[in-house]
Amino acid sequence: MFQKFYPSEDINSTYDIDFESYFEKGYRGIIFDVDNTLVFHNAPADERAKALFQRLKKIGFDFCFTSNNKEPRVKKFCQDVGGTHYIYKANKPSTKGYKKAMRLMGTNKENTFFVGDQLFTDVYGANRTGIHSILVKPMNPKEEIQIVLKRYLEKIVLWRYRSKKR
Repeated sequence: MFQKFYPSEDINSTYDIDFESYFEKGYRGIIFDVDNTLVFHNAPADERAKALFQRLKKIGFDFCFTSNNKEPRVKKFCQDVGGTHYIYKANKPSTKGYKKAMRLMGTNKENTFFVGDQLFTDVYGANRTGIHSILVKPMNPKEEIQIVLKRYLEKIVLWRYRSKKR
C-alpha cells in the first residue's frame, strides 16, 4: 500500500548526491524540486546552489526545475543558477510536469532522475512517471501548516520504508 510513496533512494541532502556516479550510470537529465530541496522555502539561489548547477553543467547534465510554486519564483531561481528549463504550477504529483521536463531536456524515463523533499508530491509523482526518485531531507523545519501536517503522515511512510530496507 505504501510502496507507491517509497523513493528509489533517500539521501540526507541534495548537496550529498554523487552526481558523477549517476552520469557514469547513464543518467543525463535531472528534475529538481526547488523549495526545501535546494534552498529554504522562497529563498533566493545562494552560492552553494549556483556552484552545484555549474558543476552539473560541467559533468554534462541537463536539468529542469519542476515546482508547484508560481512562475516568478521558479523562473527567477532557474535564471539565477544559469538554468534554462523550468515548470511552474506543475500540480505534482501529476505526471504531466515530469513528462514535460523530460521533453524539454530531451531525456527519457531511463536516463532521468528526480530529486525532491516531499513524499506525497515529489516522490509519488516521479514514481508514477516511472523515473528514479531521490528523497532528500527538507532543508528548513519551519514550513507552512499544510506541509507540516503532511510531514506527520510522511513520517509513518518513511518509518515503513526504512524498516523494510533493513
